[in-house]
Amino acid sequence: MSVAGKYECVTRSPMGDQTSILTVEVDGSSFSGSNSGPMGNMEITGGTVDGNTISWSSNITVPMPMKLDCTATIDGDSLNGTVTAGMFGSFPMTGKRI
Repeated sequence: MSVAGKYECVTRSPMGDQTSILTVEVDGSSFSGSNSGPMGNMEITGGTVDGNTISWSSNITVPMPMKLDCTATIDGDSLNGTVTAGMFGSFPMTGKRI
């Protein structure tokens, strides 16, 4: 099954659970898309696909400017991954295909 699609995600951060819709548009071993939630729309940069594992970066501006580095593994319709927010550490992310 392709990793392409839309996923309803929850990232467990120090600011509480952050919900978002992750859109993955695959092109070979790379992908583009966005991660949209209540704090805005984050475009994906540097998206890579390695089997059923995806990795990407996004830049946020709220609550402060920061680069997020993300990795997730997709198993069927489930997504499990990690969001790394620089000096603030890493936070678990889960999701399901919608």
